Amino acid sequence: MIATTLGNTGLAVTRIGLGLAALGRPAYITLGRDDDLGPERDSATMQQRCHDILDLAYRAGVRYVDAARSYGRAEEFLASWLASRPIAPDAITVGSKWGYRYVGDWDMAAAVHEIKDHSLAMFRDQLAQSTALLGPHLDLYQVHSATLESGVLDDRAVLHALAELVDNGVTVGLTVSGPRQADVVRHALELGVEAANPFSTVQATWNVLEPSVGPALVEARARGWGVLVKEALANGRLTGWGHDRRTSALEDVAARHGASVDQVAIAAALGQPWADVVLSGPVTAAQLESNLTALELTLSDEDWERLASVVEDPTDYWDRRSALPWS
Repeated sequence: MIATTLGNTGLAVTRIGLGLAALGRPAYITLGRDDDLGPERDSATMQQRCHDILDLAYRAGVRYVDAARSYGRAEEFLASWLASRPIAPDAITVGSKWGYRYVGDWDMAAAVHEIKDHSLAMFRDQLAQSTALLGPHLDLYQVHSATLESGVLDDRAVLHALAELVDNGVTVGLTVSGPRQADVVRHALELGVEAANPFSTVQATWNVLEPSVGPALVEARARGWGVLVKEALANGRLTGWGHDRRTSALEDVAARHGASVDQVAIAAALGQPWADVVLSGPVTAAQLESNLTALELTLSDEDWERLASVVEDPTDYWDRRSALPWS
């Protein structure tokens, strides 16, 4: 596995990281989830599945793992895995997030699965919870889906609290979502908290369907920020479960390389010069192994021209994402 540094943070990472969004809770918005997971979604079964994928990823050389308070019991599953192996804090880099609370109560049919709250009280509560579980393994703590509307980037009390966390040795970042991702990244880049911006990483949705945040990520990387890519597979749309005219273009590229659609999509994200880490979010061993194979794939100029034809309008992309069912 190719090792690198997350921007100027000094954190050691690998080009592909493991995201736990789909492994810490029974329901998520990924196409094909029912077939991939089956009906057994009790906590013990999901914990074992999470541990199995973590084992496989670690053996393959993956050294960045990404969780969040709202990913059900993902932090708890990760903590029990770290303790049972055991894996020293300097052997792996762990990131998590605050700002959403999981309220699904392990109910597949829950009307609401997570609630956003970017208040100072939420930060303090969730930092205490993350720290209690992950302890010295917590290297990166990120604002979960920061938006201009939530006001978190203009809340001086929250920004000062984040700056204090940096002073205590934890790297602070933000994640972004939605059609205005680029605006949020640029707003964060312009921040100063008594001449010090607490943020040094950004995690954004970038994929061949929705690459609009790319120029802002170029700016972040030029500033020395670490850049992580999430949803490179567009919640399963860029896998064998997604079938439309856009994925057919990826199928053409994949066929030329004897590869799969997911490998082309992840290779495209890895091919962005500003991307430090591209997250894989598998729930099966086969998915992880396929995603990792993208490291061996080099796209040609002809491939890039073909992929340029699949780009969607950002608003249309995010509307479609919002309509995906939790399953």
